[in-house]
Amino acid sequence: MSELCLSPTYRLAQRAVAGWLEHGSARMRQAAFAARAALAGLDAPEHGRLARWLAWLEVAAQSQGAASPEPRVRRLDTSLHQAMQDAMARLPGNTPVVQRGNHRRSA
Repeated sequence: MSELCLSPTYRLAQRAVAGWLEHGSARMRQAAFAARAALAGLDAPEHGRLARWLAWLEVAAQSQGAASPEPRVRRLDTSLHQAMQDAMARLPGNTPVVQRGNHRRSA
């Protein structure tokens, strides 16, 4: 789905959550407040889309050996965290190999 098809409310929430995930501890409290305020404006389908986006961020972090966004999402919003967990379970290719990070390397 292209960004042009997404509602302004969704884009605001996605940018607020992304900004919160990227900030260090100095501005974390202010960014968390902005992200929570933006999340409040989402309807159910948009909440699900955001959870799926966060699930893909988690998969990317696992595959790159980077820090997981999951604990921070849990602290931000428990319902979003649960939706993220549900979305992760439904992602294509969600196998134990992907979850453990044991990726095969091609020759």
